[in-house]
Amino acid sequence: MYPNESVLSLVLTLHSLELPETSIFPAFTFGLTTYLFILLCNLTIIITICMNRNLHKPMYILLLNLEINDAMGATSLFPQLLYSIWSQDRSISYLACFLQGFLAHLNGGASYLILTAMAYDRYIAICCPLRYGAIMTTNNLVKIITGMWLLNFFLITVVFSLLLPYRICQTHMTDLVCYKTALMKLLCDGTEVNNIFGLSCIIFYHGLSLSVVAFTYIHILITCVTNKQSDAKIKALQTCGTHLVVFLLLEFNTLFPLISHRSEFVPAFLRRVFSISNFIFPPLVNPLVYGFKTKEIRQKIFTCFKNKKISSF
Repeated sequence: MYPNESVLSLVLTLHSLELPETSIFPAFTFGLTTYLFILLCNLTIIITICMNRNLHKPMYILLLNLEINDAMGATSLFPQLLYSIWSQDRSISYLACFLQGFLAHLNGGASYLILTAMAYDRYIAICCPLRYGAIMTTNNLVKIITGMWLLNFFLITVVFSLLLPYRICQTHMTDLVCYKTALMKLLCDGTEVNNIFGLSCIIFYHGLSLSVVAFTYIHILITCVTNKQSDAKIKALQTCGTHLVVFLLLEFNTLFPLISHRSEFVPAFLRRVFSISNFIFPPLVNPLVYGFKTKEIRQKIFTCFKNKKISSF
């Protein structure tokens, strides 16, 4: 049993990566390449939106928040994971593990809230186009973004604060990542309180996002069906399809690990693989689907590269 006073000095052991010696260098190279590619894609979108005033619109500002959040989520995993692969050392301080878990959950919660805000923005743009400028003003947009980040930060802070009063009975973790559920398994007691509040937050995030997305999509589809302009229909459906792909990917990558942690029927290998999938697939897919596929952003990126190419001669 480890008292609260010694928590900061505790060293935890994450589950072994079980990599043979011949696979260490290829795994490290693949992980580093993936991380650098994620950063390149997300930072390209971030810089493009920040540097072009024509993109300072609600849809792109919300996309900017999504890309920043994705870059943060990937950074909360990859540096520590790459170090573990290279050194084959799976030890991590409790403080570092606590911080990684906090950032991981902050990333997940923010993803849901940002996609919810983006669904609302598309609903106003497609279903109430004449009122869009009056509703999605700069002032309202700042309120939406500030509100969702503060709410997310508050809820995740409370979730992890509930771990602090309880004593720790073991230091060996059964997961590859320091999720809250993995940290809970280290506690001697207090899991009931943490479970109840944690499940309440899960219901809130998923319930809010699913309700808003379902409401907005039904109204958008009705608008598309009744709209006589074929170009408007196609553009609206493309926007919906893009958002739906990203949202369903997030749902799958979030719900499966949550269910697997609470079920003994899911193989441990699959549980560990999906525990890191949310740090990889959304940050890889989001800039490709939302960013490079968006005509305005794609044109700005190509124009930037073209101008640099011309200036280099």
